[in-house]
Amino acid sequence: MSDDLLRALENKMDQLIHRCHQLQQENAELKAREGEWQQERTRLIEKNELARSRVEAMISHLKNLDTE
Repeated sequence: MSDDLLRALENKMDQLIHRCHQLQQENAELKAREGEWQQERTRLIEKNELARSRVEAMISHLKNLDTE
C-alpha cells in the first residue's frame, strides 16, 4: 500500500472515530431529554387526573345540592 493511500485511510478512520464520538454524545443527550419529557408527561398526567377528580367531585356536589 502506498503512503498516500495509507494516510488517506488513516484520515478516513480518524473522521469515522470522531463522528462516532459525536453520535454517542448526541445519543446520550437525546436519551437525557427523553427522560425529562417522560417525567414531565407523567407529572402532567397526574395533574390532569387530579383536575378531573376535582371536577367530578364538584359536579357530584352540585347534583346533590339540586336534589335537596
